[in-house]
Amino acid sequence: MAILNRSPSPRPGRRLPAPPMPATLPPPVAPVDKSGQRVRRMFGQIAGRYDLLNHLLSLNIDKRWRRRTVTLVPPAPGASVLDVCTGTGDLALAYLAAGGEKVEVVGTDFCHEMLDIARRKSATIPWIEADAQQLPFPADRFDVVSVAFGLRNVSDADAGLREMTRVCRPGGKVAVLEFTTPRREPLRSVYGWYFRRVLPRIGQLLARNRESAYDYLPESVGQFPQYEQLVVRMEQAGLTQVEFRPFTLGVATLYVGTKPIDSP
Repeated sequence: MAILNRSPSPRPGRRLPAPPMPATLPPPVAPVDKSGQRVRRMFGQIAGRYDLLNHLLSLNIDKRWRRRTVTLVPPAPGASVLDVCTGTGDLALAYLAAGGEKVEVVGTDFCHEMLDIARRKSATIPWIEADAQQLPFPADRFDVVSVAFGLRNVSDADAGLREMTRVCRPGGKVAVLEFTTPRREPLRSVYGWYFRRVLPRIGQLLARNRESAYDYLPESVGQFPQYEQLVVRMEQAGLTQVEFRPFTLGVATLYVGTKPIDSP
């Protein structure tokens, strides 16, 4: 005889536990707010401590990443280089150090507080206040167009990539240096814990502002396309031969694409 499963009868004075609630899907992750007004305000507030925090939190490895970018995407004698979202100008300055007087270097950013610091570092480079989505240059103007840790902050990153491609000369290079999440364990988990839990607290403590860019940092990196995904986006912007090279086990990655010679 088959025995049916039955709910147990309640004992006197005892209530049965409530049935389990049905499983629900986790709420969708809200897109990070990258409005121009918010990003400009955040970086304007930390401009005075930006270099200190970057070097401290990366253990000065960020300097090596910029030097490697210049080594892997070098400016030829007589070349022109545009560094967009230049911030306080470190990548532009690395290109100037590599090329000297034989290379023209221009830096742009839409945060004037950051550019004020860049101007104190060098009077040789023209520092121009401009939005990466609407660059004030004619098409086919620069041999190298670079960006370091800034593309993910552009409201429409695809528009930024299209503009970088537009002002790049046919046969020139577009270089994107950006934070990434390491792919291999246990580094992926350890770095993720540091990036989400520790770095924002240190940044908030040292930046001393209500809306820290270091709270925004892990959110923006986590939602930004990485590795093959960004390669596809660069190709959609009109670049070819797009390759990427991870730095420091994948903590940062350099992406490089070429503007076709026959580009319209």
